[in-house]
Amino acid sequence: MVDNIFFQISILLGITVSIAFIMRLLRQPLLIAYLVAGIVAGPMFLNMLESGGQAFDAFAEFGVVLLLFVVGLSLHIEHIRKIGRVALIAGIAQVIFTASIGSILLRFLQFEWKAAIFIAIALTFSSTIIIVKLLSDKKDAETVYGRYVMGLMIVQDIIAIVVMMVVTSLGSGGSLMVSFGSLIAKLFILVGFVIVMARFIVPIFLGSVARSGEFLFIFTIAWCFGIASLLYWLGFSLEIGAIVAGITLGSSAFQSEIISRIKPLRDFFIVIFFIILGTEISLTHVSEIFGIGMILSVFILFGNSFILYRIFRLLKFTRRNSFLAGVTAAQVSEFGFVLLVVAQKMGYIYGLELEIFTIVALTTIVISSYVITYNEQIYRALVPVFDMCGKDTYNQKEDHQEKYHAWVFGYHRIGWKVCEALRKKNISFAVVDYNPETIMKLKHRGIPAYFGDAADVEFLDSLPLSGAQMIISTIPEFDDQKTLFQNIRRHNKKAIIIGNLFHNTYLDDLYEAGANYIMMPHLLGGQWVSEVITDKTWSFKTFELLRKEQREEMKLRFSSGVHTL
Repeated sequence: MVDNIFFQISILLGITVSIAFIMRLLRQPLLIAYLVAGIVAGPMFLNMLESGGQAFDAFAEFGVVLLLFVVGLSLHIEHIRKIGRVALIAGIAQVIFTASIGSILLRFLQFEWKAAIFIAIALTFSSTIIIVKLLSDKKDAETVYGRYVMGLMIVQDIIAIVVMMVVTSLGSGGSLMVSFGSLIAKLFILVGFVIVMARFIVPIFLGSVARSGEFLFIFTIAWCFGIASLLYWLGFSLEIGAIVAGITLGSSAFQSEIISRIKPLRDFFIVIFFIILGTEISLTHVSEIFGIGMILSVFILFGNSFILYRIFRLLKFTRRNSFLAGVTAAQVSEFGFVLLVVAQKMGYIYGLELEIFTIVALTTIVISSYVITYNEQIYRALVPVFDMCGKDTYNQKEDHQEKYHAWVFGYHRIGWKVCEALRKKNISFAVVDYNPETIMKLKHRGIPAYFGDAADVEFLDSLPLSGAQMIISTIPEFDDQKTLFQNIRRHNKKAIIIGNLFHNTYLDDLYEAGANYIMMPHLLGGQWVSEVITDKTWSFKTFELLRKEQREEMKLRFSSGVHTL
């Protein structure tokens, strides 16, 4: 076993990449590669992580916090209001039905009542981390079913906190009423905290922070861990704290840029998390408990999916959205391990419950990873079966991102004039700029504006550029425009792309990257002067009129939300 943590990480990532290549060739989710790499590196095989256990646990914790922070960024206050009632009803109903039916099933399998209840409760909760990771990879997090499943996960997390409080209170002999009173008080504090921070505190200084991309990144990390730690100190889980930290920033104009900067860091640590999860899988008594584990896995994969399907149908969701929501939540959560460990320490369970749960976790996580990845194909294959039940009487519209005919990258100097022309022709357009003040002023004027870096591929992927007819870049940097044009051409072959250069050194490179035309201000300026010379009278009056037109244009420019040249 290698003791140096740097070499441990290097070997661990080497194993992960090797397995990931195989999974990629087989067109399987990379999540499975991470779990398999953890099993290989864990006590069952190489036992690599023993000396660096605490460090790896910390890395895994960072991954969880960053993942759920990004989830919170996507759940701004208005979004929570929209999905809150349905998510609350679905979450409570699912926990009650799954726990009740699971307890009866476990009693039928000859488990004692206490063990049956604890295992059933552990089986009730779906894995927020796995669901969010896979929905994000599929870009389904903003679909109808994706939003409500993530809302369901938040409700489950809150219920999990309540369950843990009850278990620890009963085990320590503490007062259950005091514990519940404390929880309700903390929930009121939490809601008030989110509203105050999101509406009054964050907007005051975030604009100044966003002027520097590096400062924005450092601030975001500090904010994420600071708020998560504060709420952890108040008695909430780090997971809840991370989501709340994201929600407080989710309503800002800089949400997309924050997400794009955090994602690479999040992805590294979340890979470590799943590898660590794989190392914890123990199957010492597998021959004795395999059958029970398979029965419970079938219950989660099919029974829990059906329960959620029926709940969402009763809440008037379409068959498609109900089916997708049901199969997405068909796996068990890492919270189940925590709950069973606590129950074992307190003497509520004594046998092989943890190893049974491990079999269920491994089976459901692997299978549900496939199911979530290919859920649309599975649903389409089952459409004839659903049609036998008659026509679906419910209808739901997806909240698609608004599409614009034109996009202007860079409002300063040249872009504002382009925008005025687009407005005169009543062409729908949006602006992308990296100046926080410009973004604020454009939104104040009712012009759709996005704060972000044109060279950030993650940010570009979040924009609805595929349906654009024209994209105009006034950015002076060659590298940024090359990245922008190449990214656009991967998704949109038909758009007309106009770029901008101050010299011809990289002119051919931008044309090769996909540009249809490149503006060169000195050539355009020379052309304008030549037209004045050839078409206008050479007189003081001519140039006095030109100066007057120029002043009127500058007034228009100042009123368009841009300062000085």
